Amino acid sequence: MGSFFRLVLLGLVLLVVALVSAVTAMQIAIHGREVNVPNLDGKTPAEARRIAEQAGLSADVESQYYSSTVPEGKILSQAPVAGTKVRRGWEVRVAESLGPQRVQIPDAIGESERAAEINIKRRGLDISSLATTAIPGYPADRVVAQTPRPNASEISAPRISLLISDSPVPGAFVMPTFIGQTLAGATSALHEAGLQVGKVTVVPINNAASSGAMAPALSSSVSTATAARVIISQDPIPGNKVTEGASVNFTTR
Repeated sequence: MGSFFRLVLLGLVLLVVALVSAVTAMQIAIHGREVNVPNLDGKTPAEARRIAEQAGLSADVESQYYSSTVPEGKILSQAPVAGTKVRRGWEVRVAESLGPQRVQIPDAIGESERAAEINIKRRGLDISSLATTAIPGYPADRVVAQTPRPNASEISAPRISLLISDSPVPGAFVMPTFIGQTLAGATSALHEAGLQVGKVTVVPINNAASSGAMAPALSSSVSTATAARVIISQDPIPGNKVTEGASVNFTTR
């Protein structure tokens, strides 16, 4: 009976050893067929195929994309990624770079800022900066210059800078005093400075000389006022800031 149990025990031991050996052999067979995916980024398609074949794999260009960082004709991505364990004979799919996207620059000169923005973005481009400047005799809100230049071709998807015309800023002046001067002299000085004569109020001489309250004044335009009349007050008063085109009102006697 003891010999029988020893035989059974020996048989079980041999069976366990056989099973362990089989599992180990299977794992060796499975993992022995696995390889690490090599790094193909930055290689040409021909180089990628050669490197993949040396690792027991194959490589195929599946797609092409524009790239501003990877030169044209180089691999910009791969699947599976480098370092992944795959079975021998696995195909690595790669994407090839077409280089930077090249476009023709639109001509935005003379367009409004809004129209230029729509025209530029319709082509997949962006505006990098906007600057404004006042140009005498030029309408406001118009593109007067751009960089890159209009219709330039073979440009790699740039950002476009625009210079927009703005309304001229009126000139500013510090109002001088015209009190004591003749109306004719003041009118000439104002016209030279880009200002104009507004309302002219004529005070009768006898009232101007009166020390009491001034009688109601008479108003007239420059054309009807005597050029030799002397200015006794003005509005705006001396020292005030005025802009080009402003009117100055006078009281004369």
